[in-house]
Amino acid sequence: MKPPELDRDFEALLDYLKRNQSCDLTGYKRPTLMRRFSCRMQQLHIERYQDYLQYLQSHAQEWIELLDSILINVSSFFRDREAWDYLASEIVPKIIASKQPDEPIRVWSAGCASGQEVYSLLILFAEALGIESCLQRVQLYATDVDKVALQQARQGVYRANEVKGLAPDLLKKYFEPTEQGYAFDRRLRRRVICGCNNLAEDAPMSKIDLLACRNTLMYFNPDIQARILVRFHFALKNNGFLFLGKHETLTAQRPIFMLDNIKHRIYIKGLHLELGDRLSITPKSRPKEASDSLVSQLCFWQAAFETSPFAQLSVDLNNRLVAANEQANFLFRLTLSDWSLPFSELVPGKFVSSHVAIGKFYCDRRPVNLKNIKWTTLEGTKYLDIFIAPVFSTNNDLLGVNLTFIDVSDRQQIIEKLEYKYSELARVSETCQETKTALNTTRIELEETHKELEALHQEIQFIERDMQFRN
Repeated sequence: MKPPELDRDFEALLDYLKRNQSCDLTGYKRPTLMRRFSCRMQQLHIERYQDYLQYLQSHAQEWIELLDSILINVSSFFRDREAWDYLASEIVPKIIASKQPDEPIRVWSAGCASGQEVYSLLILFAEALGIESCLQRVQLYATDVDKVALQQARQGVYRANEVKGLAPDLLKKYFEPTEQGYAFDRRLRRRVICGCNNLAEDAPMSKIDLLACRNTLMYFNPDIQARILVRFHFALKNNGFLFLGKHETLTAQRPIFMLDNIKHRIYIKGLHLELGDRLSITPKSRPKEASDSLVSQLCFWQAAFETSPFAQLSVDLNNRLVAANEQANFLFRLTLSDWSLPFSELVPGKFVSSHVAIGKFYCDRRPVNLKNIKWTTLEGTKYLDIFIAPVFSTNNDLLGVNLTFIDVSDRQQIIEKLEYKYSELARVSETCQETKTALNTTRIELEETHKELEALHQEIQFIERDMQFRN
């Protein structure tokens, strides 16, 4: 049994990391966490937690090395092959069958490490749908707290020993040999949005059809597991699936998930979330006494924002993107990493600022409507109507702006076609007028010729009568 002071010293370490580095490890199981700390301390020849705390305080980047040591990113393509075969033969077809032919499919790899899991998922859907259909329909989210691992996931490049478990035909079909290793198909890789996400604290994804979180939950204590599972329940659609690791079993107090397949750890939704569960997902600043009505309103407005057929973005007074719906993510190819950048540096921010000054808009606090704005990209030219509206608090304080982008390219094409038709019609009308004028001229000439012929005819008759009279 460890002396109490060791526990106190270790907790002081965790508290320092949480308060000073925003690195919250308090939810991890202590025996596992202590083993990982010990490994790192041995590398530095440090024996006591107090000494390691001093080392952390004097070495600004040490916490990053520590985090890399704690987050053991053990991953591979199609790890536990039988489970992936079951996913491919049973779960993926069910998800596809539940959709309309053009309906999007959303997949979340939570705790994705260096990306092998999310690309394995992408291969399954590409094989089931075909690559072209997969490019059109499937959107994948890959999240982790390890930024170094996420960087490799974004790049999608793996050494020869990291892809050795892949079937040769899949390796040839989905990877390209490079000097650095094997690079995952560039077009498909663009369907993956990578970003940092703390499963116990940050907001979850939404409207997910398949959520894979394998061999991650087992590192957390039961309380943190319960918080994460509430977020997973919120993230999944009612007919969605949760895919866990083979050594993980759900032990939540309330059965909000039910087993679909025990051997391969596939779960579906069980009981509905309660009010307390939903409040635990919202920001910590929200009052605990929030009512059912308020929660219902928040859910309604969030759903309305997310399901809008038009791209919508929300920007706060600090010029930061605070919300983007699915249509906006698709239109502007936004990734989770974009959320850390000023709005003015993002594609939509640069585009909007070329037509209107957001700063001036903040001063005027009046809606702005931009009509038929031409947007030229590498993929072609679009025409957008942009509506910028102020967002106020209940105290009438300006919180930021909401931007709505409506693609009116089809309307513009119709206008251009109509303008062409009008031009053609004007040209034909002008030709008709010229023809009419020519006809009038010809008619007048014919009438004059007719008169001349009549006069000539009368002269001939006069001559004939005169000749008869003489004879």
